[in-house]
Amino acid sequence: MRDTIYSYHQLYAFALSVFLKMGCSNEDASLATSVLLSADLRGIDSHGIARLVGYVRLWEAGRINATPNIKIVHETPSTAVVDGDKGLGLVVAPKAMQIAIEKAKLVGTGWVSVKNSNHFGIAGYHAMMALSQDMIGMAMTNASALVAPTFSAEKMLGTNPIAVAVPAGNEAPFVADFATTTAANGKLEIAQRNNESIPTGWAQDAEGNASNDAAILKKGGALLPLGSEKELGSHKGYALGSIVDIFSGVLSGASFGPWAPPFPAYVPMPDNMPGEGLGHFLGAMRIDAFRPAQDFKSNMDIWLNRFRNAKPIKGHDQVYVAGDIERNMEGERMKNGIPLVEEVVNDLSQLANKFALKL
Repeated sequence: MRDTIYSYHQLYAFALSVFLKMGCSNEDASLATSVLLSADLRGIDSHGIARLVGYVRLWEAGRINATPNIKIVHETPSTAVVDGDKGLGLVVAPKAMQIAIEKAKLVGTGWVSVKNSNHFGIAGYHAMMALSQDMIGMAMTNASALVAPTFSAEKMLGTNPIAVAVPAGNEAPFVADFATTTAANGKLEIAQRNNESIPTGWAQDAEGNASNDAAILKKGGALLPLGSEKELGSHKGYALGSIVDIFSGVLSGASFGPWAPPFPAYVPMPDNMPGEGLGHFLGAMRIDAFRPAQDFKSNMDIWLNRFRNAKPIKGHDQVYVAGDIERNMEGERMKNGIPLVEEVVNDLSQLANKFALKL
């Protein structure tokens, strides 16, 4: 069946109305909608409006506070710990990133760890907030345990993404945004919706054997760290995911490892959780804290231009820099609309009925 195409403005109006129905303020509903739909625009369909129904279910289960009192609970001139008060991560994270940016304006760099939050959408949105300020932005978050460490049969880590955004002069910026797993869980969800198998190396079954079953996580299986197998470097992906978990969870006072709260509302919360909610870690570095911003951006232009013009291998037209494909997709989808698969349209239609809205 063909995907249904919706304009950005249609989906924005609908998601905004849903967040308002949940009780969010106008400001928070608008912010949450912008963060959510930035994923769809950039082609990260697993983290966009397909997640809207999941946020509603978490709110209905009492795990999301639509009117949080987001506050700093500890700080120094360059650092802060933020308590998200169980708010939407789509709201908590950009507000925490703004704190990091303001600290960087004053002292050169700003670093903010967040506890008591929820799923924050795509990490790239938060990191890119720094670009307009002539700053380098960083964002990461822990997530519910779906990933088996190297040689483990247990799920211990989340997909734990990392994003880094670096400004340039005339060239488009460098924007890396990636999970620390071979494939993000959302790609398995998309494969399930399309009734497709997954490539070898994405996941393992409950005994640790390679699996091509897109629904393997529901059968006791696990995602694999970046690298997929020890011989291919999975210990490096395992280490990267661990770093994100420590920075986001242990450093902030959020829950971590196998105790990180699950996104599906029907999955019970882990026993004996050591912290509060999900955790994020956000940072901003003022370029002129290191060298004149214009000099740096001129050199970034040279760097970006050279990489984008590297000789491609046979069968490929060009070499991309991190963020290029997503930026191209954003322009295309803003112009031509965002495709949604039937299952997502059905979920949104149910939300429309629930809240007496028009999709």
